[in-house]
Amino acid sequence: MRHSEQMFDLIIVGGGPAGAVAALYARRHGLTSLLLDKEKFPRDKACGDGLTPACCDILRDLNIEAEFDKLPGIRYRKFVVANSRHIEAEIGMEGAARPEHRTGYVIRRELFDNFLFEKAKAAASRFHENFQVDDIVVESGTVKGVTGHHKPTGKRATFHGKIVLAADGAHSVVARRLGFYKADLPHSSFAVRQYYRNVEGLNDGIEVHFLDDVKPGYLWIFPLDDGLANVGIGMRASDMKNKKINLVNVFESVKKSPAFAARFAAAEPVGKVKGADLPLGSIHRRCHGPGYLLAGDAAGLVDPFSGEGIANAMKSARIAVETAATAVKENDFSSESLARYDKRVW
Repeated sequence: MRHSEQMFDLIIVGGGPAGAVAALYARRHGLTSLLLDKEKFPRDKACGDGLTPACCDILRDLNIEAEFDKLPGIRYRKFVVANSRHIEAEIGMEGAARPEHRTGYVIRRELFDNFLFEKAKAAASRFHENFQVDDIVVESGTVKGVTGHHKPTGKRATFHGKIVLAADGAHSVVARRLGFYKADLPHSSFAVRQYYRNVEGLNDGIEVHFLDDVKPGYLWIFPLDDGLANVGIGMRASDMKNKKINLVNVFESVKKSPAFAARFAAAEPVGKVKGADLPLGSIHRRCHGPGYLLAGDAAGLVDPFSGEGIANAMKSARIAVETAATAVKENDFSSESLARYDKRVW
């Protein structure tokens, strides 16, 4: 490393909810940080767009909840769970023990992620959008940084850090380079979603429909701002493979089925169908080692039942930065030192 190069306490790969939250907590803990993302924000992200009260806990702790509350979207105060026999249960949130747990949000990821990323850019010591991380820098068995290129120009760059935090999603480049990534189908799900306008029967609740066609999995209908709805379907990847299921085809047939045909009779699609891989936390994946930590989808932390990943990603980022702050203070970046992250996350 040349003397003119900066050594960061924390290099954060990925600017989604996990990476952005990590940058914000890094500032709180006095850590120098470099934030990298391969895309240019704002960018879309295939997701149900649902934000639970657990997400709001993090935003409240970061003192940005009031600004977040102004984003276009809806507050939901109940959710409806239904099955193929049309048995429904409406669960209100008014009885939550804490008032702040009485509501969640549905906000498009394009808006929510950009909101967080703008906050993170201001918090990070340095940031680069449109920067593709291609590999990790390893010295004496310890991760010491990352190398990659600026996508618009192709110019290469190497950055050095005391800890690399991989928050670059289900197909994490860092996890791949560390040899961790594999398609573990029994512990993965796949989902597709599309935005619609004029879906009948929307209100201030989110809906989850457990259907025979996608067991184990479900169809969701989440209301959004401006008369939009986020509609999607997801199921376990191994079942899709074993049953030779084309999820997009099932998605289309379900909307035309007797249970949903009337609700989608006047519905107009907005944009294309998009898909996403969801690495489930139904298996304990390795998420730490000498000089590195993995957070969010890169660590496989999606809730196996609900499919929720955002809250777990944000919480893992907070724990990762707290772990990094202790490691920097002790000047110990060994696997043994960073193992406390794994213990707290799991």
